[in-house]
Amino acid sequence: MAGMTIVVANQKGGVGKTTTAINLAAALAQKKLRTLLVDLDPQGNATLSFLEPATMQLSVYDVLVNPDVGPAQAIGKSPLEHLDVLGSRISLAKAEPKLIGEFDSHFRLKDKLSQVIDAYDYVVIDTPPTLGILTVNALVAATHLLVPIQSSYFALEGTDDLLETLEKIKARPNPELEFLGVVITIHDKRTILARDIKSQIEKVFGEKVFKTTISKSVRLEESPAYKQSIFTFAPNSSGALEYYSLSEEVIGRV
Repeated sequence: MAGMTIVVANQKGGVGKTTTAINLAAALAQKKLRTLLVDLDPQGNATLSFLEPATMQLSVYDVLVNPDVGPAQAIGKSPLEHLDVLGSRISLAKAEPKLIGEFDSHFRLKDKLSQVIDAYDYVVIDTPPTLGILTVNALVAATHLLVPIQSSYFALEGTDDLLETLEKIKARPNPELEFLGVVITIHDKRTILARDIKSQIEKVFGEKVFKTTISKSVRLEESPAYKQSIFTFAPNSSGALEYYSLSEEVIGRV
């Protein structure tokens, strides 16, 4: 079990990717599974839900670009028991140009995480909404890919590129990488369009679609502003129940 690494990725923005990474990690921690959340998005929203950036001396940027900095030096304890965070700052945006041209640029995260992987049951990686070097680092380091797709008109836009990248990563740097599945997010079941798009996603991905659907929820939108996961912000909300259910499905699949 140790070191199951799930990358949450979709180069389309606004699909609930960070919300999924935050709350999946929190749900796993609630199950007393030792969990590390790695924030690989320069916006650092996953970090803000658990850590005070002002108190962070080192971030994932330092881990990636400085050979002398190990992840153990940069990992912070979240307020949730069993959940640690390797946080991000806006400086991470400078990592891409620094890594381009380095012979080990795609393996940097994998190599660094190997130093701490045995301390965790699960590692959850949040990624930026691009298919650049940071997302590729996450895919090379991961055992599983989880793709959140919003049930909106342009839902499937860009997923072909992501799945093509997955196949390229599997062909060479990470043959162990598995496509864990698709989770439908920000779903407004009251609208005919959302229900139609959900059916379309299920037709395209079949059994790879998780049974749990994440509903559109004000509580889920609000919780990051209060620097909390949904489980402490609104533990009885539909969002909390759905992300807990998703975590159980994830455990069942890996």
